[in-house]
Amino acid sequence: MHRALALIGIGGSCVGCAAAGRAGAAPDRVQPGIEVLLDDSVHLVRSRRIGLVTNQTGVDADGVSDVTRLRAAGIPLVALFSPEHGFQGAADPGALVASSKDSATGLPIYSLYGRTSAPTEEMLRGIEVMVVDLQDAGARYYTYLATTVEVMRAAARHRMPVLLLDRPNPIGGLVQGNVLDPAFTSTVGRLAVPMRHGMSLGELARLAAEDLQIDVELVIIPAAGWRRSQALDETGLPFIPPSPNLRSLESLFHYPGLCLFEGTNLSVGRGSDAPFEQIGAPWLDTSAVLTIMRRAQLPGVRLQGVTFTAQRPGDGKYAETLARGVRLQVTDRSSYDPTRTAVYLLAAVRSTHPDQFAWITRQFDRLAGGSELRSALEAGEAPDAIVRSWAAPLRRFLSRRQSVLLYDPR
Repeated sequence: MHRALALIGIGGSCVGCAAAGRAGAAPDRVQPGIEVLLDDSVHLVRSRRIGLVTNQTGVDADGVSDVTRLRAAGIPLVALFSPEHGFQGAADPGALVASSKDSATGLPIYSLYGRTSAPTEEMLRGIEVMVVDLQDAGARYYTYLATTVEVMRAAARHRMPVLLLDRPNPIGGLVQGNVLDPAFTSTVGRLAVPMRHGMSLGELARLAAEDLQIDVELVIIPAAGWRRSQALDETGLPFIPPSPNLRSLESLFHYPGLCLFEGTNLSVGRGSDAPFEQIGAPWLDTSAVLTIMRRAQLPGVRLQGVTFTAQRPGDGKYAETLARGVRLQVTDRSSYDPTRTAVYLLAAVRSTHPDQFAWITRQFDRLAGGSELRSALEAGEAPDAIVRSWAAPLRRFLSRRQSVLLYDPR
């Protein structure tokens, strides 16, 4: 059965959506979009000149790169495009990446996180189809969706189809956190979705086509066999760090919450042994913070005191300086809410260190999807009251996204 899922223009139809989470693969063997494309949808790219947007995460279930797989299948690759962190995924966060050439194939690698964030007319010259294969991190802040949106818009201007080779959400389908205020749209919050959105990149692209009115021929090649309840380590697919400071699946589970601390004067451990698994600062009273946190009895997570030293460049906070911190460990994925935990942590640190704690206001509000979270914490609102205030927007989001979902809810 042909398993490509098409969205033609705005408000278009989706073919085969109900089968996306079940077709083809056994429950314990998920096929990423690249395999589905080459197994049964290769006619979509055969004899068509391809521009491929990918990085080190664009591989099949055996870790073989899309570039190798497509070239072996005789698909004419014209150019490669890379997102934040570059084609090899090694560049520092936020660092502009220059365009280059792939040493293995001689193909140009056009950076979409450098002088431009969108493919230019010159970059698209000679290309007939744009193909996207990027591993999302499962959190609103990740910039790969913003890159995908820019590719979709450029393709729309040139009446060029976009094929997105989908992958599982690595942290599964739970939906948690606040919904972004559209007034705070940015590269770290492209759509009005929650901090933890529970969607695949293909589903997010479909939502972007609707929300942003992008009149593009978008075809999703699904990750066959994926159930929304599955995390990456339950799929049989390899874990490849999507960026230098998300080195483990554990860090991805904490990322929807701990990323908020990048908008404060605490370190999230970039450049340390466990980035996005711990937060800290030289002045942090770990014992006092842990006392408050343990009183909250938050489910699904263990917290403990730790010290760490971040190497340069890290996150620019306290590099080469011993930081006292709190380390988080998931004990139950089904009950753990990293966004709620982060709100409690922010409140605990502020109350313990009213003079030392500081916001990086603009950055925090961009990550938080608005100023409401910061204002509520400054007003001393209880963390659970803050989290309860997210319930109605979350319900509206869950209803709004129904038309773009592709996979089994279970």
